[in-house]
Amino acid sequence: MHVLPMRILKFIAIIWVLVFINMGAAFAQDEEGEVVPSLTTSSKDAVFSNKATYKFTVKNTYNIAQEGSVSYLATTERGDSVKSQVIKVNIPPKSTKSFDFNIDGLKSGFYKVNFMVNVSYYDDTIRKAFGIRPEEIRSRYPKPADFDSFWAKNKAELEAIPPDFKMIPLPDSTKEGREVFRFEMRSVDSVIVRGYLTMPANRKKKKLAVLLGLPGYQVAVHPMMGTDDDLAIITLDVRGQGMSRETIHTRRDDYIFYQIEDKEKYVMKGAILDCVRAVDFIFTRPELDHDRIIVSGGSMGGFLAIATAALDSRVKLCSAQNPIMSDVHDLVGKVDWPLDDIRQYIRTQPGLTLEKVLNNLDYYDTKNFASNLKVATLLGMGLLDHLVPPDNIYAVYNNMSNKKHMIIFKDLGHEVGQPYKDFEGRWMRDTFGLF
Repeated sequence: MHVLPMRILKFIAIIWVLVFINMGAAFAQDEEGEVVPSLTTSSKDAVFSNKATYKFTVKNTYNIAQEGSVSYLATTERGDSVKSQVIKVNIPPKSTKSFDFNIDGLKSGFYKVNFMVNVSYYDDTIRKAFGIRPEEIRSRYPKPADFDSFWAKNKAELEAIPPDFKMIPLPDSTKEGREVFRFEMRSVDSVIVRGYLTMPANRKKKKLAVLLGLPGYQVAVHPMMGTDDDLAIITLDVRGQGMSRETIHTRRDDYIFYQIEDKEKYVMKGAILDCVRAVDFIFTRPELDHDRIIVSGGSMGGFLAIATAALDSRVKLCSAQNPIMSDVHDLVGKVDWPLDDIRQYIRTQPGLTLEKVLNNLDYYDTKNFASNLKVATLLGMGLLDHLVPPDNIYAVYNNMSNKKHMIIFKDLGHEVGQPYKDFEGRWMRDTFGLF
């Protein structure tokens, strides 16, 4: 048998090693890259008159083609499927392809939509929401016939309580060019509530416009400084929150259903009247301009802002972002909070039902306060809000007959962006003549 010389065998081995190295390099080169999806629409706020239009773009930087599909699935806010489409795709190496999706034939309202890419080396989902003619949205649930008399009685109850206002300068109270005070007052049920007032140190005895900032859910407030030399800022801890927890000291999750079985005792009755009492406090201060008051807040603070402005004509502007308690009956089947916590509480109370709770909450529904608004109102929302669906926000907005303006953030959840705050500041200054 003929045996190859050792030097030839070594040469052949080297050749094979080089072949395998080259094959591995080529394979690795094919593996290097990425698939990058992106989504665009012609509507800056994702609100359409008839047809929602999107362009779904997929970029393939691999050296091999990507095969599979791009698709969308549109659902109601309760998750019921309404429209879908699948497109088979073959995206060549080092290329980009775009696909147009037109979602039409839907009735007025807001919808969730998932855009999906499923190809050789990549799977992803982009979650969005859009609206169709939201100006047509109306709540299916009426305002209680005695809503106004209920709140007139509650305001009279507050007026009978001596307020015992106190304002205390904080130690080293001049900070960042502002004087800082803590104030306290007695509200309905004789509950003491507290807050902060900051005023520019160089105000030179001129009367200051007032921003009354109302708190989010179980959020303790702090003094707000700001840079405006013509604006006083009040932040308020309503009962059961922050500095105002002596009488009501619940766990965070329990606050939303505290005494919810009785509309006359529900915690939000007192919280709303605490805000009205804060307006009373403003009217006792000679440094403050009683004709230029704006209430503002987000989430629970948005709810409180609308309720306060609706009940107290001394408020001149209202700004509310993502207000909770909006069209409460319609929240069933849409959101987990606060309904899961409320249901858990109901199970501990013999004879209490969800229907009775919702009927009590009719007296605290943001949309029912909204119909009483007389002052100009700014409303903001995120289309991806998991706590206050956009349908519910529009039920509030469309219940307003006052001067109003909506700002929508199509890619945000339970929040608003800086453009809202910028607009709010300009709007307030223009309205109050602060130049």
